[in-house]
Amino acid sequence: MPPKLRVAERLTAPPELASYLEGLEEPHIVFDRRYRIVAANAAYRRQYSPSASVLGRTCYEVSHRFAVPCDQAGESCPFAKTRESGQRERVLHLHHTPQGEAYIDIELTPLADASGEAVLFVERMAPLRTAQGQPAQQGLIGRSPAFREMLEQVARVAPSEASVLLLGESGTGKELVARAVHEASDRAAQALVVVDCASLPETLFEAEVFGHERGAFTGATTTRTGLAETANGGTLFLDEVGDIPLAMQVKLLRLLESGTFRRVGSSELRRTDVRVVAATHRDLGAMVADGRFREDLYYRLATFPIRLPPLREREGDLALLAEALLARVAPKRRLALSPAALARLAGHRFPGNVRELRNVLERAALFCDGPVLEALHVERALAAGLPLSRPALAVEAPARSLREISRQALRERLAAHGGRRADLARELGISERTLYRRLRELDTPEGEPR
Repeated sequence: MPPKLRVAERLTAPPELASYLEGLEEPHIVFDRRYRIVAANAAYRRQYSPSASVLGRTCYEVSHRFAVPCDQAGESCPFAKTRESGQRERVLHLHHTPQGEAYIDIELTPLADASGEAVLFVERMAPLRTAQGQPAQQGLIGRSPAFREMLEQVARVAPSEASVLLLGESGTGKELVARAVHEASDRAAQALVVVDCASLPETLFEAEVFGHERGAFTGATTTRTGLAETANGGTLFLDEVGDIPLAMQVKLLRLLESGTFRRVGSSELRRTDVRVVAATHRDLGAMVADGRFREDLYYRLATFPIRLPPLREREGDLALLAEALLARVAPKRRLALSPAALARLAGHRFPGNVRELRNVLERAALFCDGPVLEALHVERALAAGLPLSRPALAVEAPARSLREISRQALRERLAAHGGRRADLARELGISERTLYRRLRELDTPEGEPR
């Protein structure tokens, strides 16, 4: 039950509560039923309003730069959920801060008066450091509903000790998500150790993961610490866990269940404290049915499964990703994508997902001599990769008209821009009048007169 407080309808918070929040490292505020901030700790003031007082202002104006409450501006609102449930609630927000947009894990706690009615609300804000809502040099990038649903699950599970199983197609960024889980956990100060299960033959897997003693086998001239021991106190990331040899799976299960293992060539039982995050593009359920993957290991790994959406399901993220990836593959050139080039990218299904998008952009940058990538450069880059992508295109992607491709590109630019329409028109190299005409066309179904 929330604590009961006698609080009048005025812009103050109990001094004991304000004093307690002041010493917390994460940003905290207290606001009333009208969204007005009545207390804010130093961490919040530094992050969201370093040069102006926040008292008396609304939380949505300071934290988000919104003129209306979050749920009226297209964001999920913990306040609305808390008022309905009367309990503590959590959501993942895309905050609009002075430093840019950032994903924040919000926890809202209602404080009741003597009659039991919630009159004040304490909001805690914890940044999800490896995820961005705008182009960035590192980390996960996206704004689409599918991407945000995935991030919400990361924010939920990261502070726990539960094993996480990342499921997704090749190229969807499973290692980046594993890093996001690690960095949002209590183990972030320790190591994230990656085990590339697909590259380890059965003869080397045990020695790499558990270590070996000197003389344990031919070539073992020294004692070697295994990756499971190296990750002690941190996170062990088992990439492509579906490729672990069946004979090794029982030893991995013992490690997960008891934290114990033996080095190759030793009878000494050792211990390590690791949190396991695993990833695979394979259908582990089918592998269990076929006897190629242990059922008990599957359930031990899949305590909290997270599905990573393929790029084709991340509507609106292509423009954001393309801008960020261009800065990564050609950091000294400051390349931009023309609207026609973005439209051509939007017409491709990208069976290789974000990894394929990065490769296409890197090839297109090599074909381009100027500051702007045009559709021709993208076309040449896509053609260079057709031997692998043509079958997926033939099966998955029906042909789309040029008009529909252009529409999709404009939708993605709108979703990514977030600023004034005049600025967007300038970026696209068209007049505001032309831009508004094209926006009206978005509401006109394909094939109907305009």
